[in-house]
Amino acid sequence: MPAEIDIFGVYLPTILLLALVAMAVTRLISRGLTRAGLGRLIWHRALFDLAVFILVTGAGYFLLERIT
Repeated sequence: MPAEIDIFGVYLPTILLLALVAMAVTRLISRGLTRAGLGRLIWHRALFDLAVFILVTGAGYFLLERIT
């Protein structure tokens, strides 16, 4: 996996882009759980969202390592 990605002459760390994608995926998961009615079963919403974000980021990093 490359350490940096060049976007229009600006070098960005790969983990930053991965975190942005993970944030969007986490938001989709959170909204999906709320619409399905499972959001009320979550005790501490912020901790749950943080845990899902970390899991999605880790999974993305793992997949990027496998691809490259």
